[in-house]
Amino acid sequence: QVQLVESGGGLAQPGGSLRLSCLASGFTFSDYAMSRARQAPGKGFERVSGIASDGNNTYYKGGVKGRFTISRGNAKKIVYLQMSSLKPEDTAKYFCMKHRGRGIDDTSNYRGRGTQVPVSS
Repeated sequence: QVQLVESGGGLAQPGGSLRLSCLASGFTFSDYAMSRARQAPGKGFERVSGIASDGNNTYYKGGVKGRFTISRGNAKKIVYLQMSSLKPEDTAKYFCMKHRGRGIDDTSNYRGRGTQVPVSS
């Protein structure tokens, strides 16, 4: 079955960096786009970044563009989200998501359990 296991979360200071990882299993990873989404306390679920199956097309939510970088290693079945210049408003639970197809515009159909990222001094 599809499994998405997130790691790399934890307390970060404003202006600091973190790299989130998502290890996938149970499906042909290189055939599907992946995304990272987040849910801040008391707020809705939002996608922050996505990457096509071949890694050649990416998406970033306004506000994280230039600070976050998504990448993937298809051989290792892993997705990374490098987060830099973190702000307190980046505080959220971050999720890994698998899409239904190769493109970042495809809808998602699986989500991991998430990893917490509090940003605070």
